[in-house]
Amino acid sequence: MLDDIIEHDEWNHTVKKMPKAPKIKYPEIYGLLAFDGVRNPSARSSTSHRISMAYRTKANDWLPKIGMCESAAEFAVALEVLIHPDTYDLRFQSHTVKFVDEVGKNRSYTHDLLATDRKGKRRAIFVRNEKSLSKPKTRREIRAIIAATSLRIADEMIVVSASSYPRQRRENLFRMHAYVFDGDTEADDIVWGVASRLSSLWLVKDLYDHVPLPQWRILRSCYRLVARQKMVANLNHVLSENSRIEVAA
Repeated sequence: MLDDIIEHDEWNHTVKKMPKAPKIKYPEIYGLLAFDGVRNPSARSSTSHRISMAYRTKANDWLPKIGMCESAAEFAVALEVLIHPDTYDLRFQSHTVKFVDEVGKNRSYTHDLLATDRKGKRRAIFVRNEKSLSKPKTRREIRAIIAATSLRIADEMIVVSASSYPRQRRENLFRMHAYVFDGDTEADDIVWGVASRLSSLWLVKDLYDHVPLPQWRILRSCYRLVARQKMVANLNHVLSENSRIEVAA
């Protein structure tokens, strides 16, 4: 009877372990700047989403460049940095630092993201899930990484919890990034002008009767205006015509 049992039969409900896959190595692509991180995070994972993206920043004269993220949360943080009006540059897997852990073992860590604003301030961004961040061991590790990160690499390091980026927020950031880099200045100026004067503004759809544009252009403009921090909405709910929105103070 045992001879009839096949590997991962229907009685085995655990996730089947996949064979290790090689890391993705992109060939030279015309018109696209190559990934320049010191570590390639694209190997297959059963616990996180590995994401590659094309992104643009002023530092690269707005030419598209390949970036690689190790998780969906890291991808969301990258999108939030890219749509921020003060962002000058963003690098993925930018630097590796070496430190000694609490048991005296030599270890290394590669920074997830390095954001540079228009004033030249550089922030290394450490993205980790909330469960890990709650552990004293992780907090001690973070302190060691901060101590090992010289001012030559970054001016400061900030820690971001993945729980701050639920699925709805990630969806909003994905759309914002797409619409910001597919701009519509005419629509933005009109929507902003009406929103600034409209005393009855409560929901996005309240703009529809006052803005002489198709509804889809108005909604996309709202995404861009929120991204540019000229309007405010709750990004933990998918932004739609029924969403609460207001002009930023």
